[in-house]
Amino acid sequence: MTAFTVDDVQALPGRTLPGGSFVIEPYQQWLMNDVVLGMQTGDRTAHPIFVYVAATGAMGLTWDELFEMCGASAADGPMFGESETIVDTPLRVQRGYEVRGQFCSAERKQGRKAGTFDIVGFELEIVDGDHVVARTRNSIVFPRRTP
Repeated sequence: MTAFTVDDVQALPGRTLPGGSFVIEPYQQWLMNDVVLGMQTGDRTAHPIFVYVAATGAMGLTWDELFEMCGASAADGPMFGESETIVDTPLRVQRGYEVRGQFCSAERKQGRKAGTFDIVGFELEIVDGDHVVARTRNSIVFPRRTP
């Protein structure tokens, strides 16, 4: 892989992700509540963590493909940065949603000990019809090897 330049980093914001769709099935809701020690209420409201889990699962790319768009691979040691989840309308079990996303920020930084790294932010929106019902904003830190 060729070096990911500052110009490459600056070109990321605004670039869209393919997106996709998802439905949270009742068994997935049950399993999620079991894993996070949530209450098994039988309610059709999905656990809020599905905003992140379902959106990243339906972003239209694998994590390896997302890393590649950022000039990296899993072997380079990308690290999870920050995450923010916003729920305007709770997700519902057995309801179909669309996911759309884009890179929203990218910055090259230099650390005294860490060396050169990029912080790349992306946002995924969960859409029901023509309404955004939830979103997740995340960043990934990409260490850059410099000669």
